[in-house]
Amino acid sequence: MDSKINKLNNRIAQAHLGGGQKRIDKQHAKKKLTARERVNYIIDEGSFEEIGILVTHRTTDFGMENEVYFGDGVITGYGTINGRLVYIYAQDFTVFGGALSETHAEKICKIMDLAVKVGAPIIGLNDSGGARIQEGVRSLGGYADIFFRNVQASGVIPQISAIMGPCAGGAVYSPAITDFTLMVEKTSYMFVTGPSVVKTVTNEDVSSEDLGGSQTHASKSGVAHKTSSNDAACLDDLKTLLSYLPQNNTETPKKLDFKLGDEIRDVLSTIVPDNPNKPYDMHNVISGIIDADSFYEIHKDYAQNIIVGFARLGGRSIGIIANQPQYLAGVLDVNSSKKAARFTRFCDSFNIPLLVLVDVPGFLPGTDQEWSGIIVHGAKLLYALSEATVPRVTVITRKAYGGAYDVMNSKHIGADLNFAWPGAEIAVMGAKGASEIIFKNEISNAENPIEKLAEKEAEYAEQFANPYRAAQRGFIDEVILPNHTRRKLIKAYAMLEDKKVVLPKRKHGNIPL
Repeated sequence: MDSKINKLNNRIAQAHLGGGQKRIDKQHAKKKLTARERVNYIIDEGSFEEIGILVTHRTTDFGMENEVYFGDGVITGYGTINGRLVYIYAQDFTVFGGALSETHAEKICKIMDLAVKVGAPIIGLNDSGGARIQEGVRSLGGYADIFFRNVQASGVIPQISAIMGPCAGGAVYSPAITDFTLMVEKTSYMFVTGPSVVKTVTNEDVSSEDLGGSQTHASKSGVAHKTSSNDAACLDDLKTLLSYLPQNNTETPKKLDFKLGDEIRDVLSTIVPDNPNKPYDMHNVISGIIDADSFYEIHKDYAQNIIVGFARLGGRSIGIIANQPQYLAGVLDVNSSKKAARFTRFCDSFNIPLLVLVDVPGFLPGTDQEWSGIIVHGAKLLYALSEATVPRVTVITRKAYGGAYDVMNSKHIGADLNFAWPGAEIAVMGAKGASEIIFKNEISNAENPIEKLAEKEAEYAEQFANPYRAAQRGFIDEVILPNHTRRKLIKAYAMLEDKKVVLPKRKHGNIPL
């Protein structure tokens, strides 16, 4: 019996070494953790249970039968993070550069299936050179098996991808389907075709970093939701993100202990300038409303004219969507509409209430926006919010003009409660633009057109650029003092906690993709 136990222990020890000490040392030289180190870092100590540690590939072509490693380049299993069950896989770059084989894919699919059956988040730590070329179509089929499961799990369990090395070719589509993609600065990259192929096809010279590095995807493409300075920071970010989410779509996020006090935040009364054209930072409004230091921003560097992220309000996890007047005056454009729509749909899938903070002068005009499809992309946000059944509350802090007023969670598209601050301007357009249209002849025939325009502008602003007409119609439920906002919202979400919506029976809607 001792010999049999020794045989098992030897195999486990070999599996723990991955591709061998030399390759582990190379991984460390790149300032990267190994796959096993990553799993041990993020999973609660002593809780990890590995599945498939003795799996090996089945390939005999190209001499592959002479190079066999236990685990076949991916660590799979389950454990807990802060006491919560999660399933996890981590690709091991020390084994064939983390390349995906048929059996490598089967291991991932097995724990994905378990995650869906049990109803717990799935975490993928990606570090792979792509498909294992020696296996041909079997490797490609393995990717497709994973993609299919990503789609089936979408909206059922949270799926989070951390890109901690290369992720190229077909490998990029699994992270793209998952709910959140985190990247490590300087050591991770994603692209469908690499720099050499780009050079051949388009004659462009571009580095891996510029083509698909973390900053590129965080600021330009929007593929990366979060970037981190190193492996450990990335895994810490992943833990923090997970803390705002429920286990699955049948649960709600854990509510932290909270006792209502006076909750008056006087700082909110001084943030918005008296001058309607002067910018301010909406982050300050968010900080003044939420529980201290609880905001976790998503897509921080992408489409900065809108802010999205998670926070806690009265101990409750909420999703926040907010126009950012400090950037492009907070207008809606192609990228900000997509960003907010995607975030809205995630929150709605996982029972996370939505708070929408509005200061929007409209949609960004211009040929670039029109030709890029602002109509259909703006409609994505409209569709996502109209479709959402979670508790939805809106606060208009300043401007809410034109169609953007409708789109930003107005009462007309199903918001539960709509508040406005006393300085809110709710109108078809700004007073100046409206006056130039309505009083065009009167202004042009005036002895002093500039004075007449100013007079009419003030007249229009007094009559329409305020929240009271909307409040009289019931489109605004209450005009509130800024410093009372936090208390109003805490009580609103407590009231809406048991909200139920019965939707018409259908297979699914046809969102304007």
